[in-house]
Amino acid sequence: MAEISLAILGMGRLGTSIGLALKRYMREGGSHRFSITGYDTVSSYAKTAKQMQAIDDIKNRPQEAVKGKDIIIIAMPYGEVETVYQMIAPNLRDGTVILDLSTLKQSPMQAVEKLLSPEVHVVSVAAVVNPKYLFDGVNETDRATEDYFDKGMMMLMPTVKCAQQAVTLAMDFSQLLGATPQFFDPSEHDALIAATELLPALLGVAYFYTMCHGDGWLDTQRLSNPFFGVLSRPLFDLHPDDLRAMWLSSGSHLIRNINEMILTLTRFRDLIMEKNDDALAVALDNTSKEYQAWINRRHNNKWKNERPIA
Repeated sequence: MAEISLAILGMGRLGTSIGLALKRYMREGGSHRFSITGYDTVSSYAKTAKQMQAIDDIKNRPQEAVKGKDIIIIAMPYGEVETVYQMIAPNLRDGTVILDLSTLKQSPMQAVEKLLSPEVHVVSVAAVVNPKYLFDGVNETDRATEDYFDKGMMMLMPTVKCAQQAVTLAMDFSQLLGATPQFFDPSEHDALIAATELLPALLGVAYFYTMCHGDGWLDTQRLSNPFFGVLSRPLFDLHPDDLRAMWLSSGSHLIRNINEMILTLTRFRDLIMEKNDDALAVALDNTSKEYQAWINRRHNNKWKNERPIA
């Protein structure tokens, strides 16, 4: 039985769910014992995670949390990641494995190359979570669950100099959490995440910006219901600094998706303005059919051209 010391930096829903999944693993007789230390810039998040028994200990500074640890999980807001690497670099021992769950991969990888010793091994990881939570995007600590990664995938993107043992550890760790590991290219990941995470966040912000700057805002806000709240939710979950950092880091990937979205909105606007019932019906029917097919594939985690684990 191996005793493993682990630090989780970032105690939002993602980081706290990792702690809960590890606790489940140990509770169900797993062969490894994890001692888990948590840190978050917002101290109340770490306190909530400890109350939920996702972590064993809290540190008030990231450099204290990582000292002497075997594994470190980076689940910090995107705008804080490089600063955190700067702070923890002197306290990392040789052989430490870092699993970095930052939203975008290429910029943090550049920080790793610049700031960390080559004896510290970093694997960028992207979690595709349990389809059970596909429509529950609330990013709050108390929404964390032990099954958050079940029936999901972990996309693994090791740095070029990462030791094979660290890659194997990342694969085993993913399975321990309940996910299926797969290898992925970081540049491809960042291009795709611009479409699946950054564009939706931008649309939500742009929508709220449009509404709150409109002439009827004083009345409009009084009639806000779940559709309004869900679409504008990124402004609740994400700090403006993080949104700005992600959008600017994504650059051309996000711009391409914005341009395609503008064309689509223009197309739908024209169909509605022309009262083109037939063309609008075709567009909606085809979109609805593909949506249902996607939901089925996502819930069953069955995709064409499956990528091999190794």
